[in-house]
Amino acid sequence: MLAIGLMSGTSLDGVDAALIETDGERIVRFGPTATLFYEDALRVRLRALLDAAPKLAVGDPEVARLSRIVADRHAEAVALLASRADLVGFHGQTILHDPANRRTWQIGDAAHLAHKTRLPVAHDFRSADVASGGEGAPLVPLFHAALAADLPKPLLVANIGGVANITFLGADGTILACDTGPGNGPLDDWVRSHTGADYDKDGALAGSGRVHRDRLDALMADPYFARQAPKSLDRLHFSARIAVATDGLSVEDGAATLAAFTATAIAAAPIPVVPKRILVSGGGRRNAAIMAALRDGFSVPVEPVEAVGWDGDALEAQCFGFLAVRVARGLPLSLPTTTGVARPMPGGRLAKPAIPGA
Repeated sequence: MLAIGLMSGTSLDGVDAALIETDGERIVRFGPTATLFYEDALRVRLRALLDAAPKLAVGDPEVARLSRIVADRHAEAVALLASRADLVGFHGQTILHDPANRRTWQIGDAAHLAHKTRLPVAHDFRSADVASGGEGAPLVPLFHAALAADLPKPLLVANIGGVANITFLGADGTILACDTGPGNGPLDDWVRSHTGADYDKDGALAGSGRVHRDRLDALMADPYFARQAPKSLDRLHFSARIAVATDGLSVEDGAATLAAFTATAIAAAPIPVVPKRILVSGGGRRNAAIMAALRDGFSVPVEPVEAVGWDGDALEAQCFGFLAVRVARGLPLSLPTTTGVARPMPGGRLAKPAIPGA
């Protein structure tokens, strides 16, 4: 099937779109990709929604309004590809992830998107896993396993978006995964609040600062790091602790300490053996300070995923195209070793476009 995958991560920068041809198990080929950036006003509204989400009802008017707008922006991203497809994989915009209380909330009007694109839309990828006691994240490991089918193992893939996660692929076919801790999210917030820029371009700010080891130790004392994997995080999990740890730091030192936090948490992730190499995807791979800290934390090569021919900007969008086909075929989206669910868990729902005149 030809699927268009769509992803808007918790970095809140916009929508990535990618075409993929797959049967949900093997990858036949990749097609064009595109990125549609959210306008500043929408980004501000979505960021406010992240803060308010724990207290909001599903029917909140602002949630409904933004769900429609998010779907419109995703439809525009589909149009940018100018490609035919059989279905769309629509992750939606996460505003809350709280699996301990059996809650995960991605907004976006899938029926509206199906109407706009005239294509079936696979959506709601995480709810079934969370309802069955799983973490609901990360969902990318099965896609990583398909991508890396011919690569030497053991292999570690680290994705650094708003939150960071890893997939460990063992030589014996083992697939392990978890969220490791913060990704770019806290650093983006720090830079935006102190400089007005959207992010630390190329890690220049973090690279010019000094890591405060005592503050870093305080961040790594968060109970999350003592939990057994699989485990997952909400984008704002560390906010209170970060506020204390960065209090009084210069802009540069705060950025350096937060970049080190991301890398240190990844290096502390529970994996059974040292991998042959580490491949890094997501926006974090462009941050020189994070990549340097990762290389300091591992004794094996740490490279962006482009080193093996993958597209690090499109990877998550491609993943949700891949998972959309698995939804259509009723295949599992998660495993006990990736989300902690009791058994391989199918999930997702299909929204079909209305037939005119029907």
